[in-house]
Amino acid sequence: MMMMGTLSVMRCVICRHEDTKVVDSRTAEDGAAIRRRRECPECSHRFTTFERIDEVPLMVAKTNGGREPFDRVKVTSGVRAASKGRPIDEDTINALADSVEEELRQLGGGDVPSTRIGLAVLERLRALDEVAYMRFASVYKNFDAAEDFQREAALLDKSPMI
Repeated sequence: MMMMGTLSVMRCVICRHEDTKVVDSRTAEDGAAIRRRRECPECSHRFTTFERIDEVPLMVAKTNGGREPFDRVKVTSGVRAASKGRPIDEDTINALADSVEEELRQLGGGDVPSTRIGLAVLERLRALDEVAYMRFASVYKNFDAAEDFQREAALLDKSPMI
């Protein structure tokens, strides 16, 4: 497809004629795409095109100054590790990761600080399972003494759930 200002022109895949006619449009892929059936007025060839939303990649601003694409697998593996042996199933872990990613995308363009991702995971784990929350917090907040666990447990008891 060639873009000309705000007008898009779809060339015929056979004769390369610059304008084709849309004969039928339907949603496809559970609403994630639009399927268009087209016909070339020059050679009468029919073909199908799909239009999909092209999402801007979510970028993470690391604490060391680096940048990298958001990796949902890192979220699920971190939650899975914190949840080991707890009554949290894979569907719940995936739903938590989906929720975190959705929140980050709603923040709108630009880089998302890695600290924001960690806090988003902590918020959800706190409501889900306190043991998994403490395990995740111990890694995320770099606990290195029993006092760190005691302080976090006291905060957990005092602050209201969001």
